[in-house]
Amino acid sequence: MTKFKELGINENILKALDEMNFDDAFPIQEAAVPVLLSGRDVIGQAHTGSGKTAAYSVSMLQDISPNKTIQGLILAPTRELTMQITDEIKKFGKYTDIRVTAVYGGQNMSIQTDALGRGVEILVATPGRLIDHLKRGTIELNDVRHVVLDEADTMLDMGFIDDIQFVLDLVPEKKVMSMFSATMPVEILRLSEEYLKNPKQFLLDADDLSGEGIDQSFLVLRDREKPEHLFNFINNTKGQKIIFCSTKYRTRDVARMLHRKKIDAVAIEGDMSQHRRELSMGKFRSGKAEILVATDVAARGIDVPRVQLVINYDVPNQDLIYFHRIGRTARAGAKGRAITFVSYSSISDWNMIKRQIKVELTDLNKELGIEVNIPDPLKRVVGSHGGGGPPRGGYGRRQFGRGKFGGRGGPSGRGGSRGRGGYGRGSNRDGGRGGNNRQGSRGRFR
Repeated sequence: MTKFKELGINENILKALDEMNFDDAFPIQEAAVPVLLSGRDVIGQAHTGSGKTAAYSVSMLQDISPNKTIQGLILAPTRELTMQITDEIKKFGKYTDIRVTAVYGGQNMSIQTDALGRGVEILVATPGRLIDHLKRGTIELNDVRHVVLDEADTMLDMGFIDDIQFVLDLVPEKKVMSMFSATMPVEILRLSEEYLKNPKQFLLDADDLSGEGIDQSFLVLRDREKPEHLFNFINNTKGQKIIFCSTKYRTRDVARMLHRKKIDAVAIEGDMSQHRRELSMGKFRSGKAEILVATDVAARGIDVPRVQLVINYDVPNQDLIYFHRIGRTARAGAKGRAITFVSYSSISDWNMIKRQIKVELTDLNKELGIEVNIPDPLKRVVGSHGGGGPPRGGYGRRQFGRGKFGGRGGPSGRGGSRGRGGYGRGSNRDGGRGGNNRQGSRGRFR
């Protein structure tokens, strides 16, 4: 395993990394940092939590001088991700004189203009707000030497392709450019061909999109049954949790439901003001809130290392969204758990997603002995689920340890108190740098 000190990083940055307990480099860091330091462009397939922020920002910090002009530009899809990247770079550059700031929609322009006026060397921006500043003349890109597109596939999904091209056409031709994306659709490859010069490619194996290293399970149930099972899982799982909902209305309802149960939860969704979103995320990141309830767009790029459990309260409508969601747990090689609630009307969507999952899924209906009684018009979409069956365990996989509601063959079909199941308190699922999971594995780059 390669150490950061072996990658050619200067002492000031190494000192900050050491204080953050960054000793061993993750695969994307080991691969990308020396290439970027040499001045060559990079295109990397990497998920949030894989260490890509350090991979591109360390080389950027090392090559930039503190002269109050923008020399490093990072484009990211959401305001939350821009703030997160900014915070990380400030930590990495603690012992340098490099200043970094973020510009994003939802914050008063005058606040951002004041920060820019004081001088900044690294700018992290959402494409739309960056263009607003460019048109006002409050940002100039003439001195940019490093450009990063972070979560490029997400920016394309959100319709930013024209904005990205507009910005890239304004930066100097002579620069070091890197592009990071969880997936590599044709549009990303075309963009790289147009703007990157002979880039070194680091592509993960396709299996790394499977959520390997995450204990994945599903429960088919009626919509009205979701609250009961939600409380059971969150009350019997240590660590922080994220609950994903498909709409802002559902997000609000679930958050209110948790508050009524005196559970400390915060929510983020698209209609919230920027101030409220920042308060919610700050409370969750600091650990003051146990649970985050979120929509997909609001939660893009969130990286909180203590998340032990992700619950898909609603089935996502795309397999990529599913992998983005569950990737909020098992950060940086740790272990994690993801549970998907499948309402009867969502079984067909879930069956399509299941075909893309390359690891074994736990059928919680069989584990818990919960029958699936699909109404007649919906039975044709059940496919191979085959729910029901004899009870085999408790809430969660049996290796999670003895559980309060576990057991085999209790009179109610859920087992007795001496069973081997449980909602998930087993210590063998808490942390540890994973062996062959999608963030912790060393991967195979090519």
